[in-house]
Amino acid sequence: MLENLDLESIQDEKARELIRQLLNLVEQLSADLRDAQVEIQRLRDEINRLKGEQGKPSIKGSLNLTGSQHSSEKERRKPRVRHKKSKKESIVVDREEVLRVDRKKLPADAVFKGYEEVIVQDIIMQADNVLFRKEKYYSPSKQKTYLAAMPAGYEGQFGAGIKTMIPMLYYGGQMTEPKIKELLGYAGIQISAGQISGILIKGQEEYHAENDAVCEAGLSSSPYQHLDDTPTRVNGKNEYCQILSTPVYTSYHTTAHKDRLSVLDVLRNGRKRIFCFNAEARSYLEGFLLSKLTRKRLLGFQSEAVYDERAFLMRLEKKLPNLPGPQRKAIIDAAAVAAYHTELGAPVIQTLICDDAPQFDWLTRSMMLCWVHEGRAYKKLLPSVGYHRDLLKTFLQHFWEYYDRLLGYREQPSPQAALQLGTEFDELFATQTGYGELDKRIQKTKIKKASLLLVLKHPELPLHNNPAELAARFRVRKRDISFGPRTDDGRHAWDTFMTLVATTKKLKINFYDYLRDRVARKYSIPPLAELIKKLAVDLNLGWSYSLP
Repeated sequence: MLENLDLESIQDEKARELIRQLLNLVEQLSADLRDAQVEIQRLRDEINRLKGEQGKPSIKGSLNLTGSQHSSEKERRKPRVRHKKSKKESIVVDREEVLRVDRKKLPADAVFKGYEEVIVQDIIMQADNVLFRKEKYYSPSKQKTYLAAMPAGYEGQFGAGIKTMIPMLYYGGQMTEPKIKELLGYAGIQISAGQISGILIKGQEEYHAENDAVCEAGLSSSPYQHLDDTPTRVNGKNEYCQILSTPVYTSYHTTAHKDRLSVLDVLRNGRKRIFCFNAEARSYLEGFLLSKLTRKRLLGFQSEAVYDERAFLMRLEKKLPNLPGPQRKAIIDAAAVAAYHTELGAPVIQTLICDDAPQFDWLTRSMMLCWVHEGRAYKKLLPSVGYHRDLLKTFLQHFWEYYDRLLGYREQPSPQAALQLGTEFDELFATQTGYGELDKRIQKTKIKKASLLLVLKHPELPLHNNPAELAARFRVRKRDISFGPRTDDGRHAWDTFMTLVATTKKLKINFYDYLRDRVARKYSIPPLAELIKKLAVDLNLGWSYSLP
């Protein structure tokens, strides 16, 4: 009966409202029941564990029957005409071989008609062990020995090929160290697990320097940045990987925490922290719960001076002693953000494209929230009543139709279109469906209007945070395969090489060629930072930010 219920067909307004409330009560009880079932199963598993038994195994079925699919790809995807390209155009031919017909099998009147070309791709995997005989001379007059130098990339026991192959397989191919050792063993290479680990994380100063330059160039490439984070285990402890991205680069930064100051450190590319408690910093605390006495003291604490971390904390302790922890942290965060906004000679990001996690507040002058992330919140609603499922489906259809109109605006922006889309937003998110949880969700979206519609002011801004989220998946896959680094050197190497893998891909550079170029000291591939700057200029990222 509930599946085919149509409230609008009920003439009595009081009866209609009563049934609407009862349906919402059914939804609330259904949600409570789902939560209770999960908790009961958790407690049962814990009881079984204490008895020395096992809990219920978590086995995922091949079909999603629980309604937990939160992807909006189906609603957003538009059919495109695909033109399959010929692979032969991009295949480099390394050698040619003429295949001849056995003349004995040819009839007497057979006439030669040329060749039929067939390209076959293949790969050779074999050892290339070299015995170098280095000339050695001795000068009695100088009492000095002269020895021939090794070729570039052949320092130590292993040559340029192995030094290129190992990081390419580990970071680019996401293989584990034991599997790399096994693969090299098939080719006849004798190498230990420790030597593989050393090649991956030791002596990588040149790559670390290029990674630092990549991040600095990437931060300067655009007034907006994509930002996301994902957990990372470092030596068995939980840390967090912050991911920055624009169309010209992607950068990974593992931090011990994911609070506001840690994210700010990433936006400042690790420069030493600075603080300035000016009028801007004080404005961030307007909505924060502070006593009248503290607010009065903050007026005297306000200053345009910029301090390093030690000096600022000493001044804070002197002027505002014995502050509760949350208040002290809020003041420190506000001063750090305000100081960041006053920096000169360093990139200061104007807009973050991210989700609405609280640590991202204040960091930039404006924030563009991800529409896909917002739509995911609606997909998490699990209505039990068919009538409510229909309401949700109808609203989501309108939601993604409006999203499509925003995409169209990005292609052809105009003041009139911006005004119209702003009005349509107000109308769409003023919808009252009668389904309580859906209406609450709609109101939450409505409150975010300024951040969701920043694209109307800056049409080049993407409507989603997919670049950073896809980059986060790359770290997640690496984490699932290799668990996580165990040392500071390993953490640094993970961030550096994953940055280089992702950035070379965006620059359309073969990562293997890049590694080989750097190992062999050829440097025929320009510094990645230079390529980032050039591509950013060509793409004209953030063009609307320079408009009056």
